[in-house]
Formats: sequence, C-alpha cells, structure tokens
Amino acid sequence: MADVPRRRPPRGVRLRSVGDGELELRHRVVHGYRRAYRMAGQGPALVLIHGIGDSSATWAGLIPDLARTHTVIAPDLLGHGASDKPRADYSVAAYANGVRDLLTALGIESATLVGHSLGGGVAMQFAYQFPERTERLILVSAGGVGREVNPVLRAVSLPGADLVLSALRLPGMRLQVGLFLRMMKVLDTDLGQDAPELLNLVDALPDATSRSAFIRTLRAVVDWRGQAVTMLDRCYLTEGMPTMLMWGDRDSVVPVRHAYGAHQAMPGSRLEIFEGAGHFPFHTDPARFLTLVEEFTRTTAPADWSREHWRDLLVDGRPGTAAGRPDDARNRALERDLREASERSAT
Repeated sequence: MADVPRRRPPRGVRLRSVGDGELELRHRVVHGYRRAYRMAGQGPALVLIHGIGDSSATWAGLIPDLARTHTVIAPDLLGHGASDKPRADYSVAAYANGVRDLLTALGIESATLVGHSLGGGVAMQFAYQFPERTERLILVSAGGVGREVNPVLRAVSLPGADLVLSALRLPGMRLQVGLFLRMMKVLDTDLGQDAPELLNLVDALPDATSRSAFIRTLRAVVDWRGQAVTMLDRCYLTEGMPTMLMWGDRDSVVPVRHAYGAHQAMPGSRLEIFEGAGHFPFHTDPARFLTLVEEFTRTTAPADWSREHWRDLLVDGRPGTAAGRPDDARNRALERDLREASERSAT
C-alpha cells in the first residue's frame, strides 16, 4: 500500500498519537469462538469490515490516521484472518450478529460502519437488523446490491471448488498465479488493477480449514448465477441515515454499475467514484479515501433512529419507481433487480 500523506486536521479537532501496540491483533472469545480484532484511538466509533478471504490487515495502513479522531475497531470476521474457523453459520445475517456481539463485548453501543465488498453487505445487514446502533454507512465496492459478480467467484461456489483451491497450494502454483496476475496488470486489464490483493487471497488459504471457511462464506452469498443475496429491496430504509458509497470505476469483482443502482435506491446517499481504481479503491488512493471518510463523519450528524420513523418507512414501503422517469433504461434495470431481489433477500 502506498504511503499515506499526513494532512492538517480540521480546526478544533484534537489529535492523539497511535502507539504501535494499539495496531496489534487482540482477541476476544464470543460464544466460545476466538475473535481477532484491531482497536485503536479515541472518539466516535468507526468499524472497518473487510471482504471475503481478507482480514483486518487490509486496513492496517489506514488505521493510524483514522484513529487520530475515532475509536477504530477492525475485526477479523469469523472464518477469516486470525479468528477461529469453525463449521458454522457464515451468512451475512450471522456476520452482522457477530459484529454486534463483538461491539457489545467491547462496550461500543453505536458506530459508523465502513464495509468493503462482503463487508459492505455485512454493514448493510447490520444497519437493517440494528438501525438503532448504526450512525452512518460507508460502503466500499459493496456486495449485495446486484446479481453480477466476477465469474471466478461464481465458479468457486460450485461443487469441487475445494479441490481447485487445494491445487493452488501445490509447488509452483503461487508463482504461476503471480505471473498471470502480473500479465493482467501489464495488459492494463480491470482484473490486473487488484493483482497484489488477489495474490494475497491465495496466501490467505493455507490449509483445509481456511479453505472450507472461505467456501462456506462464498456459497452463502454467491451461486453459479451470481450474487444470491441482496439488500437492494430494502435500501429505502436508509432514509435519514447518512450513507456514502465508494467504488472503483475499474472494479472487476463487483461492477461499478452496482454503485449507481445502489445510489438511486438509497435516498440521500452520496456517491464517490475512484477513477482508475479496481475493487480496492482504499488501496489505490488511500489519501482520498481518508479525506472522504474524515470529511463525511465530521460534516454529517449520526442517524437519529426512532421506532416511529422505522415503522412509517415500512408501512409506506419502497417507492414505486427508482426515479421520476419510469421509462429510463437505468430505472428499468433497477426495477428488474428489485424484482429479482424477492428471491435473494437475507433476513
């Protein structure tokens, strides 16, 4: 990850230094399973949720800056990183429950959630299940807002995927994968934009337990037709909740068109496109990512959730059209996605 330049803080904001010890992994046992997490800083809580096959290490270069003004919590989701990898429920709803339970154990009552890829789906599910504990949503290349996904992930969801992933550990295979990804980068393909991160994914599956947890997680959200879970049909419930979407315009995992669909479906949301970035825009341009997060959390008030407002939104239901022009091609596509969502919604 590129070095992140230090910036002058907003006037009136007190900064504190972050010790190296704060960035080290900590552990907390919840429901009998060991959960790994990083925690640093003081101030309003900011929870960083990584994507599938990743870990809290993906945020390591950003945490020191964010922790100057926030209490930052970056968990390793169950089945990932240094957390336990049991034969368990790896659904998006279960992950949202796990985040809630870890925050409760740490004494965090409410937080701004930053979710990347699968973590974006987890953040949205958390906001749906626990709106009273969600102050803001920041969704980065989030899953769960459309059917499309990279064909490789669709293939890995099929039977026999464990044998394919096992083959990646054979002598010389990592070198071959690395050469292929470097070639994709030299050819300036969208897939090549994320070559280092994709190679890290291979390294994150060193044994059968890790591979089993990865496949269980993937199959909970993806099948041979694409993403199998969506929050698109309930995005209207984010009305009144500050929400920002960040996406790379060269994302080969979750296409950038999903960003525009989610932006339309989320009333009052803000959309930021990272030109030339792939699936990890916070790695491609960490300085811009930090600036956006800090500015967004500083200039928006936490969501003021109330049971009455939530009930009114549910009673009124989703708006009948995506925008004021029902014949617009993008609106028709969004409506099609919303109809498909009826069979793909998580509870």
